[in-house]
Amino acid sequence: MPDALQTPEGRTGAEPPRREPGLPRGRGFARLKRTVRLGVKSLWLHRLRSLLTVLGIVFGVCSVIAMLAIGEGASFAAQEEIKKLGSQNIILRSRKPPEQQKVSDRGSQSYVLDYGLTYTDIKRLKSTIPGVTIVVPGRILREWVYNISRRVDSDVVGTVPWYPEMRNHPVARGRFFTDPEMESGAMVCVLGAEMVSALFPIDSPIGRDVRVGSDYYRVVGVMEPRAQVKSKDPGRSGGGESANRMFIPLETAKTQFGEIIRKVRSGSFEQERVELHEVTVKVHRLEDVVDVAAAIKVLMTRNHEKEDYEIEVPLEQLKQAEAVKRIFNIVLGSIAAISLLVGGIGIMNIMLASVTERTREIGIRRALGAKRRDIIVQFLVETVMLSGAGGVMGVCLGVIIPYLVTTFADLKTIIVFWSPILAFSISALVGVVFGLYPAFRAAAMDPVEALRHE
Repeated sequence: MPDALQTPEGRTGAEPPRREPGLPRGRGFARLKRTVRLGVKSLWLHRLRSLLTVLGIVFGVCSVIAMLAIGEGASFAAQEEIKKLGSQNIILRSRKPPEQQKVSDRGSQSYVLDYGLTYTDIKRLKSTIPGVTIVVPGRILREWVYNISRRVDSDVVGTVPWYPEMRNHPVARGRFFTDPEMESGAMVCVLGAEMVSALFPIDSPIGRDVRVGSDYYRVVGVMEPRAQVKSKDPGRSGGGESANRMFIPLETAKTQFGEIIRKVRSGSFEQERVELHEVTVKVHRLEDVVDVAAAIKVLMTRNHEKEDYEIEVPLEQLKQAEAVKRIFNIVLGSIAAISLLVGGIGIMNIMLASVTERTREIGIRRALGAKRRDIIVQFLVETVMLSGAGGVMGVCLGVIIPYLVTTFADLKTIIVFWSPILAFSISALVGVVFGLYPAFRAAAMDPVEALRHE
């Protein structure tokens, strides 16, 4: 071969130069694969220890998903109940002022109370406040409702035909009473779904009669089921709360029950005069609800000497529920994050012990040419595999637990799509963060001292 084609080292110019032993090209994936295989082998040699180590990550990831699902479900249920009241509605309720009591001069005590909402208040609301489109008045009394020998303690609600649309409470079967029935004071009623099974366990109630006191009402419809309704009505004879409601025309309620409610007690009796127990006001535009509520409060304060009413704004309650939901999620997430932190500390502790146990192995690898970054990658791969396996098991367990809670505890749970992703990402991040110190400590060992280690 001519000398001109030879390099000073005796190699031909056409021959590619040799790569440094530590810098192979195209072998990165093979090296990573070999490192992963070594990590799996090392973890498999200590199966029980590895399993106990990842339990902290498993429970941490599981608690993140389960707690967020339970909190999301509870918040959703609360917001749905508030939405049923109507985001554009403002609800006024009569409230008995405890100091407004009078004692008669007769021998027995007689309490005559005159308080609450009136028909005059409705006229003022319609004529004074712009933006008010629809008003739903209502009277609520506690009475026993009978079907032959069966009876149910129920709220008898005198209201108007447009109540279902205003209060987002539709009719499931039959129909609601009509305007002509309202104007004529017809003896018709619509039963709440919760009381149908008690009064009519076998046949349909549509077209049948129920009795309240000595009066009979023809059933024309059944409402859809709703959650238990907490009564804030001071005019009801029984007080407390009831999930049972029977709806009758407002004119019928005025005719049959009057405006004075009498409560007979031993040695005394009490009389209350309440024209309306509840008034629902619908605002034309959603953005005007808060301003209209403030105007209603000013108007009611001006025309009522005492605070014998209360104003409920579902939109404000909805905003408060959303704020509580955010706080609740933060608190639950923080509690679950502590579990992940404890799991990460456990991983770091085990990896530090593993570094000490494998000191001689590290020295041999370094003597055979392994670089510090190879040792770092090896231990990081093992910690990420631990935390990743714990994350996968935690995600599976975290998806199962909300389902079990919904099935056996009858609680609403919602798993949002980002909670498993977030929980698994945090678990992987915990593995990297808590694996760095053991990895760098292993890489910083002196190969000669490591080989001397027994």
